[in-house]
Amino acid sequence: MSMGAMKESDRAAAVRVDAAAGEEHALRTYGAYGAHGSRGADVLRIGLPRAGGAAAGDAGQEGAAALPREYLGPGRVTAVEGGAIAVELPGGQPVAVEMALALPYEPAVGDTLLVIGREERYYAIGVLHGAGRTVLSLQGDVAVHARDGELSLSGDKGVAIRGPELEVEAGKIRMVADAVVQRFTSMVQRVSALLSVQASESHTVVEKTAFTKAKNATILTEETVTVNGKQILLG
Repeated sequence: MSMGAMKESDRAAAVRVDAAAGEEHALRTYGAYGAHGSRGADVLRIGLPRAGGAAAGDAGQEGAAALPREYLGPGRVTAVEGGAIAVELPGGQPVAVEMALALPYEPAVGDTLLVIGREERYYAIGVLHGAGRTVLSLQGDVAVHARDGELSLSGDKGVAIRGPELEVEAGKIRMVADAVVQRFTSMVQRVSALLSVQASESHTVVEKTAFTKAKNATILTEETVTVNGKQILLG
């Protein structure tokens, strides 16, 4: 056998080995998702079409459109399970994507992600329309400081602060709300100057004992003062 024939044989064998390795890689990558019940989850189960070829997997997918060799555009999330995320490209092709965002975003079914990919590797690099969660978790102490500016926190559905202890230190506190509900086991207030309360009506209920002490006290009403009790002690 000539040297040229041996080289042709080696090249043919290498092609067969590469094809087998690619098939094994595809089965490992997409077969690990397992079976799912919903239609959206079927995107993970039916297998993903290869670039430039027919769809792999069930026989019903043989006529599916081939994936583009390179893609940059939107993709709709059809299934999320653990770390596996499947999206549907505009042509209807299902692909598995890896999240590649600067912040850890947890997509939800129905989100529209910005997807970039080449052949069989696809990544989500942006969120066009999302209803998932962004969880920012940092180790150790964290300080957020707006240098020479204001720090503003806002949420369309609310803002929640949780912790075993909360400390607020400010030169002035201003609170504006339609309704305020406070619940405390014990509460102590110390005011060094004036404590002024203005209200349309005031209603105070004490289940046990109420004690008020002052150097001088004045009760002033425009109309009626009512004192009602089993015993009234003066002096």
